[in-house]
Amino acid sequence: MKVRNLVSKRFKETPADCQIASQALMMRGGYIKPVGNGIFTLFPITKRITAKIENIIRQEMNRIDGQEVLFPVTMPADMWRKSGRYDSIGSELLRFKDRSGGDMVLGMTHEEASVQLMTDVADSYTQYPFMIYQIQTKFRDEPRCRGGLIRVREFTMKDAYSFHTSQEDLEQYYMRCYEAYNRIYARCGVPEVVAVASDSGMMGGKVSHEYMLLTDVGEDTIVLCHDCDYRANMEAAPCLLNNEPGEIAPLEKVDTPNVKTIEDLCAFLKIKPQQTCKAVMYQRNVDDSFVIVFVRGDLDVNETKLRNYLKAEVHPAVVTEDSGIHAGFTGPMGLPEGTTVVYDSSLKGIEWLATGACEEDKHYIGFNIARDIGEVEYVDVAKAFDGGICPVCGKPSIYTSRGIEVGNIFQLGTKYTESMDMTYVDQDGSLKHPIMGCYGIGVGRLAASVCEAHHDDYGPVWPMSIAPWHVQICSLRADQPEVIEMSQKLYDALTARGVEVLWDDRSVSAGVMFSDADLFGVPLRVVVSPKGLQNGTIEIATRDKSMKELVPVNEAEDFVVRFVEDALAKLECKL
Repeated sequence: MKVRNLVSKRFKETPADCQIASQALMMRGGYIKPVGNGIFTLFPITKRITAKIENIIRQEMNRIDGQEVLFPVTMPADMWRKSGRYDSIGSELLRFKDRSGGDMVLGMTHEEASVQLMTDVADSYTQYPFMIYQIQTKFRDEPRCRGGLIRVREFTMKDAYSFHTSQEDLEQYYMRCYEAYNRIYARCGVPEVVAVASDSGMMGGKVSHEYMLLTDVGEDTIVLCHDCDYRANMEAAPCLLNNEPGEIAPLEKVDTPNVKTIEDLCAFLKIKPQQTCKAVMYQRNVDDSFVIVFVRGDLDVNETKLRNYLKAEVHPAVVTEDSGIHAGFTGPMGLPEGTTVVYDSSLKGIEWLATGACEEDKHYIGFNIARDIGEVEYVDVAKAFDGGICPVCGKPSIYTSRGIEVGNIFQLGTKYTESMDMTYVDQDGSLKHPIMGCYGIGVGRLAASVCEAHHDDYGPVWPMSIAPWHVQICSLRADQPEVIEMSQKLYDALTARGVEVLWDDRSVSAGVMFSDADLFGVPLRVVVSPKGLQNGTIEIATRDKSMKELVPVNEAEDFVVRFVEDALAKLECKL
């Protein structure tokens, strides 16, 4: 491919509204073009990258006995009604009617389609286990699109579904997928991706992992341990801590005029936030009934944990005058009837607390839950925090980091096969529901994440395995016949040996040519110039600037081929 013929346009300046480096560089480099909010067209350079990622994914899925299928993007709503997700999923699921008035959905995931496909097909235990997968367009009406391809509404995803006759068999296959994912990310050039325990969310199931690229621009918060290999998404990490019980004292109501925040209360009473009981107020989406969470004053509520405990969606409360709730002075005693009260585990064992008195400008001090309320259920609904106790090694060595989710795997159980009545005849003649696993990777997001992990101020630094081309030839002074002749000879020879070459033979300045080459991010750059040819050499350098050599003209071809082969071999790929 010649740069002059490449369908794309590069820009000197970063377009407006670019939030992270990968988005800015992919917009400047002619990789993507916005069509609508969270919807992009991919230029050829990006399509080459994603095609290579898809090829690596296919190889690894086939390696663990996956069979590729293709589900429809559009599905009848009845399929999703059977699973219960047509009503349980919010506006992220795009619902519409076809010309005959039938309810339809655009697929954001394909659990229902996989079960529908295999119902009446896998009807005997002798056909199990098996895994089917696809690489397909999906649509999720994401409310928070950001970062170019990092968070979008329309995207390409590899999703796989395994079917089993026992939990033990699922767990064994789950680990095969776990390791296959590690190989995929290593081969794509981002071995720094880590697997973390996660919350299964709308997917269902009890065991799940997310694969995270640790980066400061990530949207997800990851909980890690300095002293062991514990890793979990904030949504799934327990909040463990050692409480100071405090000295038991009589319950006393005190005046606290205009003291509505924990910070104000601590300053007013000259106490620590750890000595306070904070009220965080929500309402159930279904009926607006109040849910009040009481948590230690220095901690925050993990809303995912809360939703999982309540088995209901909630939103921040809107407190009105007739609600009977005194915002800023809310405590466990004196709440309106019908209020759901949740006590976080962080309060357990504390014998002296300051908390709201459910009266304007009043607080209690000396509050003791066991004495003043009685026996309550403590639930872990708080966010883990830096310095918290690790659930694995037991040390106060928890810390948090940011990450981009680039894949996920779930043990789904029988959630979908039961609801959609998929059965097989077991060895003893009984009908049973298969047990499922689910495994997803966002292709475009992975490409953008690699760019986020490997770039400099001038452009991406693509790994050889997924780079749009292996080598870029830069012909300086393309008006010189000897430069064009040597460039053409190299281009033809390398292409014949399977090396993918991008050739820039435009009559532009070296500055423009090298600036564009930086944006292309091709791993190896071959510079053919009049001065070099006069000295019998060709300059060969890596995009990451780790190597630059003047190679004799007659050795350049073999040098390039060896370099490309070695780089691919390190990533377990072949030329």
